[in-house]
Formats: sequence, structure tokens, C-alpha cells
Amino acid sequence: MIDDAAVKTYREQGWLMVENMLDSGELATVRRIVDGMAEGARGLTGHTEMYDLEPDHLPEAPRVRRIKTPHRHEPYFWELARHPKLLTILQRLLGSEAVRLHGSKINMKAPAGGAPVEWHQDWAFYPHTNDDLLAVGVMLEDCTVENGAMLMLSGTHKGKVFDHHADGHFCGAIDLPSADLDVSGAAPCTGRAGSMSFHHVRTVHGSAQNLSAHPRTLLLYEFAAADAWPLLGVKDLAEFDSRLVSGAPTLTPRLAPVPVRLPLPPAPRAGSIYENQATAKSRYFGRREAA
Repeated sequence: MIDDAAVKTYREQGWLMVENMLDSGELATVRRIVDGMAEGARGLTGHTEMYDLEPDHLPEAPRVRRIKTPHRHEPYFWELARHPKLLTILQRLLGSEAVRLHGSKINMKAPAGGAPVEWHQDWAFYPHTNDDLLAVGVMLEDCTVENGAMLMLSGTHKGKVFDHHADGHFCGAIDLPSADLDVSGAAPCTGRAGSMSFHHVRTVHGSAQNLSAHPRTLLLYEFAAADAWPLLGVKDLAEFDSRLVSGAPTLTPRLAPVPVRLPLPPAPRAGSIYENQATAKSRYFGRREAA
């Protein structure tokens, strides 16, 4: 699915776009399932184990900003995580025949106000014994600058691990003024529905609010080489090994000299990244009214 030049691009810039990963039938199936899951938020008055809601959500007019761990709720998402095309790419980019699913989520930016995500590195949330981890963004609609496509800071996966704390607690966001981080050269990760993006766990990225008339629904998977073990521990070994999408489990973590900062003490508003970032000191994207 990808050639040596594409692998080199990923190694150099820390992210990669691959088009036409899902065919029209697969895309229609995913959309139908997601629509049904989103409708399940009707009647809710607050966040649940499955749903993270927009601030303007109403029980009679649901607005969902995240569906949590969809692979645990709908078998199709577990099947999609083992898609042959996807596995081939993951094994090349992670440099491992054995690959584990770390987690999954569906981020939904509704038209006219879908929530932004401030600049961050995924590595800040779940550091491991090595950094052969990446996230896959499955585009369920066309992702454009206008509807809040992810923005990538190329090359940052080779640099420092930025502080994601505010007032002594983890907040899941980089404070740009104190980090002295220039984001003016960020590249938009745009593509047509059915495409997939791949970004390294240490690549700095974020996304603006959706102020367009079109939704932006992104199914996100996080994958790790099987010999990358979470530094915060494994509570259930059987469950940990059950998330292997290829290869065999190992009890020998690979240790690499990578920079680490633990996400502790935990965020005062524990939950999704949106809740974590509510305590950030500054905001780059913020919120505006849709036209």
C-alpha cells in the first residue's frame, strides 16, 4: 500500500496521508454505524462512558463531540482495526510484525461550531518504553481546512516532549507562549472521505473549530509496536494481549532512550482531551461563532 518514498516521508515529517483506503461500501457501513451511535446520545444530559458531548448539546438536539472506544461497542470497528491494507502500512511504519491497538475514538466536529483541539502531542497522554506508536485518522467525510482538519507540525516528532501541564496538573495542551513554539508553518492534513492519515505519537498537532456547513467526522485509532509497554502500567495482561491486531505477544518490553514526561498529577477535569484542555492556561484556537 505504500512505497519506500512514503515511509521516508513519514520518518522525516512525522505524518503521512494515504488516500483510497476504504472503498465506497466500507465507507457507507462505517457512516451508518456512526450515525446510529450518535443518535444514541439523544436524551442524555451529560457525558457518559461512551459519549462526550458538546457544550451546546441538548437532550432533544444531540451534539456529540466524541464517541469513546468504539471498538468496544461495535464489532465492526475492531474488524476495521485489522483491515489488511491498514495492517500492511502499520507494520512498515512501526517496524514491527506484531502490532497492538492502544485505543480508539470518533471525534465529531458538527457543522457551525464543532469543538477545536489545542496543540498537543499524543505522547504526553500515554508514554511507553519506546515511541514506535502512531495514530490513524480514518476520514469519514472530506477533511478540509474549513471544517477543522488536523494541522501537523512536521518534524516535531524528532524534538522535545513539550510540557502539557497547567498549575502543576496535566492539562493535555501545550502552552505556546511558554513553549516558544512557532505553529505558523503547520500543514493541514486534508483528504477525501475514505483516506487515512498516520501521525507519529510525538508529532505536535491540533485542529480548529468547524465553522463550515459540513461535518468533520474522524475515526481515530492508536497503534503501538507490541514491544512498546505503557509506563503507567498494565492492569490486565489478558486484555492487553487481546488487543493485538497482528503478531504474537511479548513479555520483553523494548527500552529506547526517548524523552518522557508523565501525565501526572492527573487533570482536574479528568475525561476526554476536551475536558483535560479546559484547564489550559492559554488557547490558540478558542471558540468563535459560526457565520
